[in-house]
Amino acid sequence: MINNIDEINEILQSGGVIAYVTDTVWGLGCLPNNEKAIKKIYNIKHRDGKKPLILMSDEFYNLLDYLKQPIEKEAQKLIKKYFPGALTLVLEKSEKTPDYITSGLTTVGVRIPDNKVFAEICRNIDGRVLATTSANLSGEKPALTFDETIKYIGDKVDLVIPDYGFTAKGKASTVAGFKDGKPVIFRQGEITLY
Repeated sequence: MINNIDEINEILQSGGVIAYVTDTVWGLGCLPNNEKAIKKIYNIKHRDGKKPLILMSDEFYNLLDYLKQPIEKEAQKLIKKYFPGALTLVLEKSEKTPDYITSGLTTVGVRIPDNKVFAEICRNIDGRVLATTSANLSGEKPALTFDETIKYIGDKVDLVIPDYGFTAKGKASTVAGFKDGKPVIFRQGEITLY
């Protein structure tokens, strides 16, 4: 489907930032181990350094190295039920997850979007994981279409990848973490857990 995978890889490996469709809203991303590229995302968005990015992939298996093991049972249940989909889980991070992604927090948000274009990007890049956030300036509404993405941040990113007809639904993911083994909702979005 995507006809410029080599170009996408070259951009990411050289510290570039790409924009792409997901199942919820459009996203901005880079390779997680590239601090220069992470800083570029913060600059593009005028984002507060205290707000962490999240990690996304096409399969949960690819995110395991970034998470402290074992993953708690309640989290495993939610992963089985809602991944891929519009749920971001905030879990304890491993030493592999850089502090510059998590703003120094001991946790990291992870998600597997249910979108074929996003999945194909991940399947074809180094490490199959992107450090990511929504495609917009901080405080503004996230981009929901290719055209909005171009309008909001098109001149600031290295590449905006077409959606090939796999459009974003427009509602943000639900963000949940855990306290004493029980899920806690940080942001109510597309998915209702209870």
